Amino acid sequence: MTGIPHRWYNVIPDLSRPLPPPRDPEELGAESRIELLPRLFPDALIDQEQTSERWVEIPTEVFDAYRTLGRPTPLVRLKRLERVLGTRARIYAKREDVNPTGSHKPNTAVAQAYYARQEGVKKLVTETGAGQWGSAVALASAVMGLRCTVFMTRSSYLTKPYRRTLMLSFGAEVVSSPSERTEIGRRFLASDPNHPGSLGIAISEGVETVLSEESTKYAVGSVMNFTILHQTVIGLEAMRQMEEEGVEPDVIIGCVGGGSNFGGIALPFIGSRLRGEGYERTRIIGVESKGAPRMTTGRYDYEFVDSAGYLPRLKMYNLGKDFLPPTIHAAGLRYHGLSPIVSLLLREHLIEARSYQQEEAFAAALKLTRVEGLLPAPETAHAVSAVLEEAERYRRTNEEGVILLCFSGHGLLDLQSYERFLPSE
Repeated sequence: MTGIPHRWYNVIPDLSRPLPPPRDPEELGAESRIELLPRLFPDALIDQEQTSERWVEIPTEVFDAYRTLGRPTPLVRLKRLERVLGTRARIYAKREDVNPTGSHKPNTAVAQAYYARQEGVKKLVTETGAGQWGSAVALASAVMGLRCTVFMTRSSYLTKPYRRTLMLSFGAEVVSSPSERTEIGRRFLASDPNHPGSLGIAISEGVETVLSEESTKYAVGSVMNFTILHQTVIGLEAMRQMEEEGVEPDVIIGCVGGGSNFGGIALPFIGSRLRGEGYERTRIIGVESKGAPRMTTGRYDYEFVDSAGYLPRLKMYNLGKDFLPPTIHAAGLRYHGLSPIVSLLLREHLIEARSYQQEEAFAAALKLTRVEGLLPAPETAHAVSAVLEEAERYRRTNEEGVILLCFSGHGLLDLQSYERFLPSE
């Protein structure tokens, strides 16, 4: 099998127009958020955020951690699903669920923990929605010998106890957000003692904590350029694996929260297209929840990354920093914004966007599970919905095609969510 790439891919040099830069608040006298970034992130990550280099070397220790944690991940053909659907499309899944946390998230968590430790950092702080990112940072901190605190959105803290248990097992501290620990947390609890929380609030709590502690940095799971840079190991591996299979994807599909797994699988293919090296006919579809429809109904303008406005404003598709998403089971899709890179690709019509209700997503997931034995995370289930829709299109037209799914995470720690959608016997 093709091995792990030795370099990450940066799409920015291949884009047809520059990525809009971050901005500070417009209020006169407001503190610069951009100048805060070195206090939040290691210098190496800030350099990667801004780099114009197409390829960034993967440090040896990170490469070794990738290998021991399950990379390269397998590319599998879902033949039984094809037969049941009666489609002439060949369906492939890039299995990002096979590492110890069950999702794609360690691809960047390990890298961020490594760079933090290299600069003498002792502790990482982060946020998590569904718990996949928090689990990845907890794992990466354990691997790199760091302490870890995770602010977990309250709705998930209560409904996803086993992800919380996994983080605790790795040695992390897990805090329900909004919490009494931070000024922003206390503010939201004062307005609603049972506030369900949001990723934007949890990010604000994490940032506030880092700014008040020594030898502590923030780990971010999506949106930032460097997180998507690290995730491109997914697409680079998939590209080589499909070449070994002798096939080329006609459609690439991934779910979209902040944009990390989707960007990870899509960007290497998009980069090849932009450089005139192939994949001109490949359609790339990002799938979101109708509960937080940034791509399909959001506005494209500058907005804060977090609810409190501690971080800079980024130009992205968004629903506004004060958007309070419904407490859907796909908590990783409940973010108010979208990666600036993915946003620009959507703006330039290089990718397509679809949204589904969670009932549709769980129905699609159960169909997959009962044929292939793969139980997707609720977030990934939304992408499965699009796979079934595309497979049906190929069935109706009696055309051949190749569909590539980023199977971004398993649902084995989301069984409480699935239980609510199982048909009564």
